[in-house]
Amino acid sequence: MNLSINEIISVTMILFAIIDILGSIPIVLELRNRVGHIQSEKATIVAMALMILFLFVGEKLLNVIGVDVKSFAIAGSLVIFFIAMEMVLGIHFFRDQMPETASIVPLAFPLIAGAGTMTTLLSLKAEYQTINIILGIIINLLFVYFVLKNVSVLERILGKNGVEILRKAFGVILLAIAIKLFRNNTGL
Repeated sequence: MNLSINEIISVTMILFAIIDILGSIPIVLELRNRVGHIQSEKATIVAMALMILFLFVGEKLLNVIGVDVKSFAIAGSLVIFFIAMEMVLGIHFFRDQMPETASIVPLAFPLIAGAGTMTTLLSLKAEYQTINIILGIIINLLFVYFVLKNVSVLERILGKNGVEILRKAFGVILLAIAIKLFRNNTGL
């Protein structure tokens, strides 16, 4: 077990950029407005469990079901694409069966612990010690929990126009991330 502050910082920064919880504030607000309540603790714990589980068995699981990492990343890019389109255009693609809470789907998965995060974890595993990756996950999810718990405060600070501007801006950024993920994994 090799604890390395440099590795922990690197992993934390990489995951912070991929998870992008600050950029997801408009999505979290939209989900909260649709379902009424977000269970921050539940979303954070489920996302952590998914990320750590995927770190250990992700590639094996994908192999068992006959899916390679690139296909998984392409599927994730499509989910991100549709979420981004909803943000930019202000329309809803999925209107049926809205759950009582959005804490697990779509918040914990695929928003926090989505295909981009999962494929990143598989890449990090090849380069960093597992303990440092786990600590990077925990640090990120503590920040995620803080943001989820204080999303109402952040909404008041930003105001309605600020949230709308943030939603559109991060929608475009999410579109770019989706297209990049798609291109990197299809070779187009």
